[in-house]
Amino acid sequence: MAAVKPTPDFWRGKRVLLTGHTGFKGSWLALWLARMGAEVTGLALAPATEPNLFTLARVADGLHASHECDVRDAQAVAAHVQAARPQIVLHLAAQALVRAGYADPLATHATNVMGTAHVLDALRGQADVRAVVVVTTDKVYRNREWAYPYREDDPLGGHDPYSASKAAAEIITASYRDAFLAAQGVAVATARAGNVIGGGDWAADRLLPDAVRAWRAGETLSIRSPEAVRPWQHVLEPLAAYLRLAEVLWHAPTQAGAYNFGPHTHDVATVKKVIDLACGAYGSCGVSYEKNSKNVHEARYLALEVAKAREELGIRPEWPLEKAVQRTMVWYWGLSSGRDAKALCESDIQDYEAGA
Repeated sequence: MAAVKPTPDFWRGKRVLLTGHTGFKGSWLALWLARMGAEVTGLALAPATEPNLFTLARVADGLHASHECDVRDAQAVAAHVQAARPQIVLHLAAQALVRAGYADPLATHATNVMGTAHVLDALRGQADVRAVVVVTTDKVYRNREWAYPYREDDPLGGHDPYSASKAAAEIITASYRDAFLAAQGVAVATARAGNVIGGGDWAADRLLPDAVRAWRAGETLSIRSPEAVRPWQHVLEPLAAYLRLAEVLWHAPTQAGAYNFGPHTHDVATVKKVIDLACGAYGSCGVSYEKNSKNVHEARYLALEVAKAREELGIRPEWPLEKAVQRTMVWYWGLSSGRDAKALCESDIQDYEAGA
C-alpha cells in the first residue's frame, strides 16, 4: 500500500504559522507549503549559517510574511500570532544541535522549552487556530541503549541538554493541550523525528554537511562515532509526515498526541554506512575514524517504532537510505555545478510527491 501524501487541495489558502522557517528543515517546509498554495507567515531568527538554504532558494519570495523573531521573546511572539491569525501552526523553531546544547545549555533550554511555551501560550484565545504540530526529536526518550526501537509511550528523558530540553517541550506541549487548547477546539500533536539529511544543510557538526565541506576542500573527513546507529531519513520524509499529521488533526482532533516518524526499523544504519554511501555517490573522498575520543556523551543506538504513524496516519517511508543519501549528494553536486537551489528543491519535492 502506498503512503498517504500531503494534499495540495487541503493546504491551498490555509493560513499557516511556521516557526523556524529560516532553518534547514523550515526552508524546505516553507517551499513545499508555498508550492501547495498555503498562506505562510514565518517567524524565526536570521539564518544561522552562510551559505544557507533560506537565502539561496529565495524562500521568502513565496511567503505571505517573513518576520525575524526570537521565540524567547513572549511579547513579540504573541503580537505576530495575533496579526497572522493562523489556522494551522507548525512549530519548528529550536536550537537543534546536541553539541551546541553542551556549549550553551541555558540558551538551549530557553529556546526549546520556554520558546515552545511562548508559542503555545500565544494561541490561547485565538479563534481561528485548529491544528498545531510541535516538532521535537527522536532523542526525547530516556535512552537505555537497548536493541529495540522506542515507542511513543516509552519514558521521556535526556542525558544531554538538547535531549532534555526537547523532552521538556513534550511535557509543556501536553500540558497546554490538556489545560487550555483542547477545550478551545485546538488539536495539538508532537512529532518526534531526527537525523534528517538532504541538500541545503550547512550546519556545523552534522554528518553530511561536514562531509561535503571536507571533500570539496580536498580534506579528510574525521568521524568520531562510526558505529553509532541512527534512524536516518531524507528531509522530505518527516516534512511530509508533519503536513499529513496537521491534515488529520484538522479533520479528526481526537488524533492529537505524540507520533514517531522515521525509517523502517530495518533501515536504521551506522554513521559508517551513511558515509560509505555518501562517498560512493560523491566520488573522491577521504575519511578517518577517531580513536579514544573524549567527546561528550552521545547515544550509541537509537531507533524509533513508527507503527502508530503507519496505522493511524497512513504514513510510510518512501525513500530508503541509499536513495536518501544519493539524493542529498546529487543536490550538493548540482549546486556546486551552478544549478539553482530552489530548482533543486522543487525537483526533489516533485519526485517525492510523484513517488519517483
